[in-house]
Amino acid sequence: MTTAKRKRMPRADRMRQMIEVAEQVFSARGYAAASMDEIAELVGVSKPMLYEYFNSKEGLLLACIRESRAVLREVTEQATAGAVDAEDALRRGLLAFFVFIRERRQAWSLLRHEMVLIGTPAADEVEEIRRQQTDLIAALMSGHFDSGDELRAEAAAEFVVGACERLAIWCERHAEVNPETATEYAMDVLWTGLRQRAR
Repeated sequence: MTTAKRKRMPRADRMRQMIEVAEQVFSARGYAAASMDEIAELVGVSKPMLYEYFNSKEGLLLACIRESRAVLREVTEQATAGAVDAEDALRRGLLAFFVFIRERRQAWSLLRHEMVLIGTPAADEVEEIRRQQTDLIAALMSGHFDSGDELRAEAAAEFVVGACERLAIWCERHAEVNPETATEYAMDVLWTGLRQRAR
């Protein structure tokens, strides 16, 4: 990590820069060991400025998680927008997720660490990511699958999210498994159960 020279920039750009650097530091050191002094130095701003933007170290962590949530939602929605049928929609959505995990390793590392915590604001934010993805998948199913059983569709969406999260963790131990292969592994299991309900 290199120290950035402080330049005048719009507030939104400065905030994005702070979040990017904080994500690097949090993922490298862990939240508890990460220092606001180090983050400020790497960004090239004063520590009080960090607090001015985020109020606290926890506020900065939450901003990092929310940024990841927004990006994941965007890439998932974009990937599935042109799907021609249910199978294509599921495959596109899965691939978008696994590409996100591969390309944003630091964000995933941060989320992965916060997943194991319970009852903290950060853990609540991670759960919001799960809910977001579940809602997206359930909405996707409503467009491509027979309707009439909302509980079953919601349960299936929860299963997809949980299964993909575990598969992503498994992929960390198998660097040779690329996003395309992970998608095929997931499709092998998930599409088998969903195929009969597709229109």
